[in-house]
Amino acid sequence: MTTRASFLVRIGLAFLAGGLIAVGPATAADDKANPRRPANAAEESVTLNFVNAEIESVIKAVSQITGKNFLLDPRVKGTINVVSGKPVPSSLAYPLLLSALRMQGFAAVEYNGVTKIMPEAEAKTQAGPTRSGAGGPPGDQMLTKVFALQHESAVQLVPVLRPLIAPNNSINAYANNNTLVITDYADNLARLEKIIDALDTPFGEGPRVIPVRHASAIDLANMLNSLYGAAAGSAAPGDSSQRVSILADSRSNNLIVSSDNPGKVARIRALIETLDQPTAASGNIHVIYLKNADAARVAQTLRAIVTGEAPSPLPSTSLSSASTTGTTGAVRSTAATVQQSFSTTPAGTLSGGGFIQADTANNALIITAPEPVYNNLRSVVDMLDKRRAQVYVEALIVELTSDRASEFGIQWQDLTGSGPSGARVVGGTNFGTGGSNIVGLMENIAKASTTGGLGVSPGLNLGVIFGKTAGGVPNLGVLARFLETNAKANILSTPNILTLDNEEARIIVGSNVPFITGQYAQTGASVTASPFQTYDRRDVGLTLRIRPQISEGGIVRMQIFQEASSIQGTTLSNPAGPVTNKRSIESSVVVDDGGIVVIGGLIEDSWAVGEDKVPILGDIPVLGAMFRYETRKRTKTNLMVFLRPQIIRDAAAYQGVTADRYDYIIGEQQNSAKDARLMPGEQPVPMLPPRGIAPSVPASGAAAQPARQ
Repeated sequence: MTTRASFLVRIGLAFLAGGLIAVGPATAADDKANPRRPANAAEESVTLNFVNAEIESVIKAVSQITGKNFLLDPRVKGTINVVSGKPVPSSLAYPLLLSALRMQGFAAVEYNGVTKIMPEAEAKTQAGPTRSGAGGPPGDQMLTKVFALQHESAVQLVPVLRPLIAPNNSINAYANNNTLVITDYADNLARLEKIIDALDTPFGEGPRVIPVRHASAIDLANMLNSLYGAAAGSAAPGDSSQRVSILADSRSNNLIVSSDNPGKVARIRALIETLDQPTAASGNIHVIYLKNADAARVAQTLRAIVTGEAPSPLPSTSLSSASTTGTTGAVRSTAATVQQSFSTTPAGTLSGGGFIQADTANNALIITAPEPVYNNLRSVVDMLDKRRAQVYVEALIVELTSDRASEFGIQWQDLTGSGPSGARVVGGTNFGTGGSNIVGLMENIAKASTTGGLGVSPGLNLGVIFGKTAGGVPNLGVLARFLETNAKANILSTPNILTLDNEEARIIVGSNVPFITGQYAQTGASVTASPFQTYDRRDVGLTLRIRPQISEGGIVRMQIFQEASSIQGTTLSNPAGPVTNKRSIESSVVVDDGGIVVIGGLIEDSWAVGEDKVPILGDIPVLGAMFRYETRKRTKTNLMVFLRPQIIRDAAAYQGVTADRYDYIIGEQQNSAKDARLMPGEQPVPMLPPRGIAPSVPASGAAAQPARQ
């Protein structure tokens, strides 16, 4: 009776909602028509009829029937229609309500025993149930599910599944672990789960190994990649059935073919069987065109592998020695197999009936050998024929010098009497040489009429002349001399050089100066051959020689020789030859790619004081200056050499360096041309063309036209 009374209360609430709920016992026909109904014989069946009923009232009625707690969003407004032609189990009242709300654009989110009713667009942001893996609750409630994919790409599945999801709900792909996160109604998620399971399947059968018995697997791989590479390149993005990858295993002489299209793999296999045919001769002639390596050096290395002998004596480590080409550990491991079949004779001929020869004109190798030996040699060639990296070295040579000198002194000299005979007395102080000496200055003044100059030393010279001597020499009684010199120099040299890895490069900026090394002349009255002199020309200026070697990890090892030399200007007319100033550094350093290192330098600070004085008298305070001559000199020299290597592995790297230097030179040309004054009818100053434009060759007799900037 209690249960019956409870249902009567619910009927009253249903009438308040504007509908009708008829309650009666459940029948076997109801159980058969509703398989999701719990196997509970005591469960009552209801007939739901709501016509233009307010949503809030219907939810209250369903809450009384199901015992669920509902929380309504203020934006949930409107009416719904639910018509039940025959009784249904009371447990289906809640799913029918969710379906009706979904048609009105509202969704239900269950959390902590409370069902929140809100607009569909807001439901995905609420804390609702979250599932992962297979299965999940049915119905029209909002649910978030995580799908972990095993084969397909989650990012590529998003455009496929997006049309199957309500516009207000979300689907997102997380590429890091290849998962999909979808928020939608539970029934729709169950449908999406079946679709994802059907799509997330492995493609093809994985890579297949195709043995090659007679031909070279490396040659076939290059041929097949050229043939099927165009089809792979033209495939649409995401079309994995067109992707083909063909690799050669030189150790077993097999081909590894990978594709998601079984038909394409079958065609490749048939083509390989057609090409893999035995030849009549035991040794075939193979021509291998090299892309990067030098054919002569590679041929020498291959002959050394065949015989087990070194290709040449080990080179010295000096920069003047020739560079060598080493072999990798994989090359050395292959040598043992090849050595068992051949030995070499002159001109690259192999005693086993083949030969290895280099065609330097085409940079190609010509190899005659049986297929097993040729396959091993070909693998060595592929490892050696790699693009060699280059090193761009920027050198910075800075020299700062500062010289300061000062002279101060008073000299006096006097001669009594001026007649040609008789006793005379001479006395005074004499310091310095040449024009800085009071006696020498008197002689220079006396010769001024014939020499055209006084021959006075630089600086401030103050003197007093007391007539002339009997010889007409001015009698200079007192000479005070003051001089201070200050010389500074800032020399900056920035040579740049680009060279291949492990290849020596050299740059010389200077003059080629002759030096006398021997001579032969006539002696006495004897008749001899014509006199002659022998010369040796030497480079004087800036010299930079460098050999870089790139190691793993971007480390550059450099052997460096740098020299800065110059000729002393005062020794150009020296009979024994000019004197040169030389500063040189020879060293080996290790630098990171792009790092700056100082390889050497000179920091010198010298100070010298000279004092000439008359004993005792020169030490008298104040008055002692009349009997002293002081000189001071201080010289500072700072010389530093910096290097910055930069590894260049591709075209983009050296094009960037070249463009930077090219633009700099164009800017310098434009700046120098601003002050140029041209004669009437003269052509403009020649200029470099802009980058990317080939320079035009002017006609004979015509001046080059400047490029437009």
